[in-house]
Amino acid sequence: MYKTKKVKIGNISIGGGLPVRVQSMTKTETADWKATVNQIKKLEDAGCEIIRLAVPDMESASALSKIKKNIKIPLVADIHFDWRLAVEAIKQGVDKIRINPGNIGSRENIEKIISAAKKRKIPIRIGVNAGSLKILKKSGNWIKMSQQERAKQMVTELMENIQTFEDMNFTNIVVSLKANDVSTTVLANKLFSKKRNYPIHLGITEAGTEFSGITKSAAAFGILLNQGIGDTIRVSLTAEPLEEVRAGWGILKALDLRKRGVEIVSCPTCGRCETDLIKIVNRLERRLSTVNYQPSTVPIKVAIMGCVVNGPGEAKDADIGIAGGKGFGLLFRKGNPVKKIPQEKWIDEILRLLKKPNNPSAAADGD
Repeated sequence: MYKTKKVKIGNISIGGGLPVRVQSMTKTETADWKATVNQIKKLEDAGCEIIRLAVPDMESASALSKIKKNIKIPLVADIHFDWRLAVEAIKQGVDKIRINPGNIGSRENIEKIISAAKKRKIPIRIGVNAGSLKILKKSGNWIKMSQQERAKQMVTELMENIQTFEDMNFTNIVVSLKANDVSTTVLANKLFSKKRNYPIHLGITEAGTEFSGITKSAAAFGILLNQGIGDTIRVSLTAEPLEEVRAGWGILKALDLRKRGVEIVSCPTCGRCETDLIKIVNRLERRLSTVNYQPSTVPIKVAIMGCVVNGPGEAKDADIGIAGGKGFGLLFRKGNPVKKIPQEKWIDEILRLLKKPNNPSAAADGD
């Protein structure tokens, strides 16, 4: 297993065998600090543990202290091209800086960022993306590279950047190696994990829409996290950031790495199913995503099964379970059968059992 060093980011730490953290990035204009704070608060409620935002200009940088004062989770400033924005962001009190040293410019500019980060004792994430490699810029032409060649080049450039930072006696580092495809991302992160023990942030860059982005991210994260590689994740989507957070937690839950909130177990349905299970489960999922029926930190398993083949077994294994029959279902709680309920009342019954948000044992011990 790959064990990284521990790095502190605001009021949390990553690496060192700590739980994998879920990140997202705001999609508001950072200069509009009130809108940005409102979005971050919604992400906090959904389980976002670290938030990153773009800092494209000095107006945005100047808004960071107001944003920082009004949120609970660590704030990361994403900087490109202008070292002065990074220095100002650090003065404003951010908890981490993310830069791509390749577009910051001279070594002198990087030294100024490192000097400011040292004074505030905050980490810097060095990010290398497959689409912005220095070798591509130097050539002036597009170079066709295999996935393995591109992954190796990503690691080479990351190691060069790390060496620059280490030469300046700065080791408060987090890294990321991202491509828009699974294979390159996996290869690059595996290669790097053999070279240094800095915490790794995982992501598929430009992953696409909600469906394709979650699919790509789940594939890459599943491979890497299963091998102990990765300390934070972001599911980058062309979608609302809430979907990134939900997807991130979904992936971690599927890998048994973190447990949070309600997990729905449901059968795929077949010719034996005598209920409109697809409609019921989708409706339940929508209701659970908009109303906080249960403390988000408490894992609860809810099983809704369509027939008697696997229904009773799965329902018994869940905190709350319904084994479906024709027009009705048998309700289970903690493995014990309770009563039959009509199909049209399944959702209301489940939500009723989850209705006490301040009582973690509500789903287990009765109303």
